[in-house]
Amino acid sequence: MNYIAIANKSIDGQTLTRDECQAILDSPDADILDVLAAAFKVRRTYCGNKVHIHVLMNAKSGFCPEDCGYCSQSVVSTADISKYQMVDEDRLIAGAKEAKEAKAKRFCIVVSGQGPSPKEIEYLSAAVRKIREAVDIRICCSVGLLDDEGARALKEAGVDQLNHNLNSSERFYPEICSTHTYQDRVATLRAAKREGLNLCTGAIFGMGETDDDVIDVLLALRELDPQSVPINFLIPIDGTPLEGVWNLTPYQCLRILCLTRFLHPRQEVRVAGGREPHLRSLQPLCLYPANSIFVDGYLTTPGQKTKDAWQMIEDLGFEIEID
Repeated sequence: MNYIAIANKSIDGQTLTRDECQAILDSPDADILDVLAAAFKVRRTYCGNKVHIHVLMNAKSGFCPEDCGYCSQSVVSTADISKYQMVDEDRLIAGAKEAKEAKAKRFCIVVSGQGPSPKEIEYLSAAVRKIREAVDIRICCSVGLLDDEGARALKEAGVDQLNHNLNSSERFYPEICSTHTYQDRVATLRAAKREGLNLCTGAIFGMGETDDDVIDVLLALRELDPQSVPINFLIPIDGTPLEGVWNLTPYQCLRILCLTRFLHPRQEVRVAGGREPHLRSLQPLCLYPANSIFVDGYLTTPGQKTKDAWQMIEDLGFEIEID
């Protein structure tokens, strides 16, 4: 397999064929450094040697009526997590300041639930305005299903990006959730785009999907033309329907990240939840295809500490890009 030819095709703006996508996922273990080098060629062309740090804050935890099998906050989860209603504005502002101190480019506010009520949209909009006055940091919100009116209110308040992941392919989606549909998620993303919000949308891998599902969702994401593509690897939390499911190897995670870069050459590709337990000692290699990471945790699970992430980035010869 000529991986550099694949990289050049990606750089030229051409979409890989399904056979080429499958070849990346099937690449031999002995070729992993060649695949990473090809992905890095694409990453370096469009993203240079910069890394974006992002920080999440769980602004409302638990109490969700959805039955997403991967989520510790869902109605079907018995996971031992903290549950609380919306945090106050002071805590949100403090979280934004902590994100700034972590050298984060963006502060991500996450609200559990199927979607925000009008009252919650009003509250978040007011809070975002106060954050913007107090802290020079970009704001992303992840609030579940959203219509045009809600997206417009968040945009007017100063939110520049909406996170709403496709999570998996349209075919596989009913296997992980029955309380809303794949098309509901697509509709939310289209509403956000109509109202001028940048899109942050990605997927979770390791839930039992096939290679065809991996390819399908990455191609579907390409059609949406998001600004950011977060790639999550399932954290099989005890008490969730997917507890104990460990389907991925470190090399397979790296192959998925490389394929993501080939299909999204210009995008911010972020290694999100699950990178620490899945990549283990190979974690630094994720920054050759990806140019963004979360630090200090993922809603209900811990993650790499900020200073350790800074050291990893520095050791690799990359630079943190704040603005």
